[in-house]
Amino acid sequence: MTTPIIFSIDDDPQVLRAIGRDLKSKFRPEYRILSTTSVDEALKSLVELKNKGETVALFISDQKMPEMQGVEFLEKAKVIYPDAKRVLLTAYSDTDAAIKAINDVQLDYYLLKPWDPPEERLYPVLIDLLDDWHANVKMEFKGIRVLGYQFSPKSHAIKDYLSGNLFSFQWLDVRTSEAAAELIEINGFENKDFPVVFFEDGSYLKQPQLRDIASKIGMSHEAQADLYDVVIVGAGPAGLAAAVYAASEGLKTLLVEKRAPGGQAGTSSRIENYLGFPNGLSGSELTRRAITQATRFGTEFLSPQEVKSISFQAPYKILTLGDGAVINTKSLLITTGVNYRQLDTEGIEKLTGAGVYYGAANTEAQFCKDKIVFIVGGGNSAGQAAMYLSQFAEKVVILIRRETLHETMSSYLIEQIEGTPNIEVWPHTQVKEVIGGDSLEKVVVQFNQKQNCEGFAAAALFVFIGAQPVSHWLPADVIKDNKGFVSTGREMTSLKDFKKIWKLDREPYLLETSIPGVFAAGDVRSGAMNRVASAVGEGAMAISFVHKYLAEI
Repeated sequence: MTTPIIFSIDDDPQVLRAIGRDLKSKFRPEYRILSTTSVDEALKSLVELKNKGETVALFISDQKMPEMQGVEFLEKAKVIYPDAKRVLLTAYSDTDAAIKAINDVQLDYYLLKPWDPPEERLYPVLIDLLDDWHANVKMEFKGIRVLGYQFSPKSHAIKDYLSGNLFSFQWLDVRTSEAAAELIEINGFENKDFPVVFFEDGSYLKQPQLRDIASKIGMSHEAQADLYDVVIVGAGPAGLAAAVYAASEGLKTLLVEKRAPGGQAGTSSRIENYLGFPNGLSGSELTRRAITQATRFGTEFLSPQEVKSISFQAPYKILTLGDGAVINTKSLLITTGVNYRQLDTEGIEKLTGAGVYYGAANTEAQFCKDKIVFIVGGGNSAGQAAMYLSQFAEKVVILIRRETLHETMSSYLIEQIEGTPNIEVWPHTQVKEVIGGDSLEKVVVQFNQKQNCEGFAAAALFVFIGAQPVSHWLPADVIKDNKGFVSTGREMTSLKDFKKIWKLDREPYLLETSIPGVFAAGDVRSGAMNRVASAVGEGAMAISFVHKYLAEI
């Protein structure tokens, strides 16, 4: 939050200097003192200040000004800053106008010129007004603000991106937020403009692409070097660990992430079984620490950026990015992890991002306050989401096909869920249909044992099922198992296609794929353990094999 502002305006420079001098003498330690002689400049400045998230505590305006009378200016200023106190400077001859303004624009006070001595005729009045303002004010949010419709997939994507990249922001629903209404009015926004993202400097973007937002907040999506020792694709726990070890050991390292760092682990509200954190830590906190560590050692980080394809020109790997840019690297580490499997349910496509969410419990939790929400899935991610949402929602219902959670979820989470009164687990169930107009209204649940379906009112449905490896972008020469997970190590040597691809005399290293110098770690790898700690371990281990490979070429 920023220092509140006292804003004064008078067309007479001499009077303006005098009021500015007295204001600074008394109030400068606690307030910023701004002033101007121009009404047009003042109104323009107020819009800019509002867009920046600045707060005006008090207006002092002269009555007799050539561009606009003071009462009219204060009336316009009230639209932009309705909570600010308003004081009119007037001569004896204008007191009637001042008294009338008390009723017309809810003028708080009028001062007669001159106000000497200020200790008697100025400061006591302003101190009382500012004390009253402080007692009732809600300071403007200073930072990124997102204006949009709650059930807009575009708005959800922006919120999810900012949250995933650890940028604090304020969400303003254009249908319910008074702050949004004020910004809409003073900037003249229309429905077609949303979502709108405001930045700390007061600038804004209408219907922005994630890449546009990334540029404004200082994220990079363009590589700085012509050649890297290792490029890591995917900034989940495995990729972040690999980036830390690679950069700290002197390798020229590039980390490329399509959406946001942390992967699925980054969306976890609380990870309690990670070594060294007996009280647990959030996925976002783990991600923040890892990104800070990796970049401190010199890792270059591109986000949001997608690798579309790879080609090989021994010994180099050539990556083509989503914007057509090309990156050359000596070695490549694939740590793209997995995505939640899409629900194949009637109505799901229409409502995705408008009440139906894949992951994203942290992003949409505030909306769920005092509402009923459903979670599909029985793994740790689903359990962590349920515990987090239970702090906001009236009731959280977990739908699972199995009899219990014990086969798929850690026992510490099961114990927490069983001890949380507003979480219910419904076994032998699945989502049959989702129903809604502009947003989710009802979830139709199929009870498998009873062979019947029943509809339930729902504000949101969070999906945490399955694990589809993000490997579709890899060429056919990178061998994958029948589920799409990347195969690594000597186990590949028995596969029929392996000898057609692998041309070296040695066997592949433990985490090496069927292409020499291309490695895989974490959840995208066939046979991975699917735990944060194991992904971190594999990411670190992969760099030791990268060193061995680089020594060969």
